[in-house]
Amino acid sequence: MAKLSSLAQFVALAATGIAWSSPDCKAVPGSPGWPTEIQWSGLNTSLSGRLIKPSPPGAVCHPTQVTFNAAECPAVQAEWLTAAWHTTNPVSSIRNNWNNDTCLPIATDPCSGEGYPIYVVNATCAEDVKAGVDFARENNIRLIVKGTGHDYIGRSSAPNSLSIWTHHITGLSFHDGFEPKGCGFSIDGAAITAAAGTQMLELDGQAHLRNLTIVSGGSGSVGVGGYLTGGGHGALSSTYGMGADQVLEIEMVTPGGDIVTVNECQNQDLFWAMRGGGGSTFGVMTSVTIKAFQSSAFHTVTALMATKPGTDAYWSVIANVLSQFPTLDEMGISAYSYIAPGFTSAALNITTPVDGFYGIFMLPGLHPENTSDSLTSAIKQLFNTATSSFPQQFETFTNTTSYPDFWSYFEPNYGPLNAGDDGVLGSRLLDGKALTGNLTALADAYRVASPVGNEISAFLVSGKGVHNAKPRGGSNAVNPAWRTAYIHSVLSVGWEPLNEQQKKNQEGNLTDVYIEGLRKLAPDMGAYVNEAYPDEPDWQHTFWGDNYERLLSIKKDYDLGNVLWCHPCVGSENWEVVDNVLCSK
Repeated sequence: MAKLSSLAQFVALAATGIAWSSPDCKAVPGSPGWPTEIQWSGLNTSLSGRLIKPSPPGAVCHPTQVTFNAAECPAVQAEWLTAAWHTTNPVSSIRNNWNNDTCLPIATDPCSGEGYPIYVVNATCAEDVKAGVDFARENNIRLIVKGTGHDYIGRSSAPNSLSIWTHHITGLSFHDGFEPKGCGFSIDGAAITAAAGTQMLELDGQAHLRNLTIVSGGSGSVGVGGYLTGGGHGALSSTYGMGADQVLEIEMVTPGGDIVTVNECQNQDLFWAMRGGGGSTFGVMTSVTIKAFQSSAFHTVTALMATKPGTDAYWSVIANVLSQFPTLDEMGISAYSYIAPGFTSAALNITTPVDGFYGIFMLPGLHPENTSDSLTSAIKQLFNTATSSFPQQFETFTNTTSYPDFWSYFEPNYGPLNAGDDGVLGSRLLDGKALTGNLTALADAYRVASPVGNEISAFLVSGKGVHNAKPRGGSNAVNPAWRTAYIHSVLSVGWEPLNEQQKKNQEGNLTDVYIEGLRKLAPDMGAYVNEAYPDEPDWQHTFWGDNYERLLSIKKDYDLGNVLWCHPCVGSENWEVVDNVLCSK
């Protein structure tokens, strides 16, 4: 066995050595091009001591690791299951598999730093980011960017890399009107400039103190960088447009190391690409200025509909409910709703499985007719219409709550978000044709996409606000599918850590069965890059549609050497990771 083990190690080292010898691979520790300790020390000095050589965060629970600490381990194990904890760690992410399960806080599991960056630039300003970008480019090191680690497709984690951590680039400023640099004119209305480390909980809260509301994500741990570069949906996106549609100006560091301002008057190509073209690709955002809106009352209805499990009537009613979503959008209503066959809930005292539909419907009080009564009436009518052909087979429940503003709703409902598991998402954007054209096909698609015991979302977060958005400069790189979509449907699958066969099976079911049903229902649509399966078929056009070719051209203009690389990101198709080494194909 010892000889076989030695042979295996030799083969692995030889394979890595082949990669090292290629000029088309990024440098890794031990390869000829990897910087010396003196060079790393020089980078640390230029950063005033803010270069981190991290240990895996789960190592405190492993007696063989130098950072083992039996007293700290129980706290890490508990906090590991919350997203907020991972946002404060320089290398951790909310899902274990993006760090390759290499050091979970479980003493009986293996632990190494193999799934994590080698060094981290703990950036506090644009100049720190520039120092990290320049060092990576000049030394041919794989470079990644982490804001919060609230990343469902694995862009903020990578082995053998240098990471730029933007968490400590902080600061907010508020404007009564905003003049983009170099434009010579002012944009009317409230605006907020947020540093890259800002998270939604802080941003929403500070806006609230000034009687302002913004388009923001549904979780407080979402960071502005990944959210806006991916497009950004939320409870108010169907009213005001995508998060990316609100962007007025960005400060960023390009792969060439330039600190630049991008807006509708200068660096217009980057301004277009950074709003929806994906994060960690065209540069590193260091601050962003977004449009804000005067706060208004915010009405909600929590709703539940349920029937006995296993009936065709359930799927017919689900299709009818979803077919009415475009009508709800016309009324200004958005929703976070879920299709849940085989549903139980201790909170709702549902102990015997039912086939359910539940969620929260929301209506900003922007007009006199937008009231809690109008919202309640609309949702009751929604259920009455959907179940009218099946008398006494469905039970429905609604509860109405009104808030003085969006923050008053958001603050008690934003989370905390769960984390510390293994899994991936799959998703699809659905337009009016998919929702109203053939209700039998709609029912069949969701039946396939919703395995018993695993719910799928039907988020009404697009609609007329997104369809009619007018981004600064005329357009942006947001997936064109958003401009006709109403529903963003997301499904999650998971597996036990370190179980490769289970992982393979679950990912296969997700993409080949569950989401494939929605692809067939809406073949001309796409998916939201921030919440999707990273290996979508034709991911380039699934995530960016007809915008992809222009985005690829901009990527080549600014980063021909792929200083920044992630998957699935614009331009990533020409590189691959082999034995944890990034090489061109």
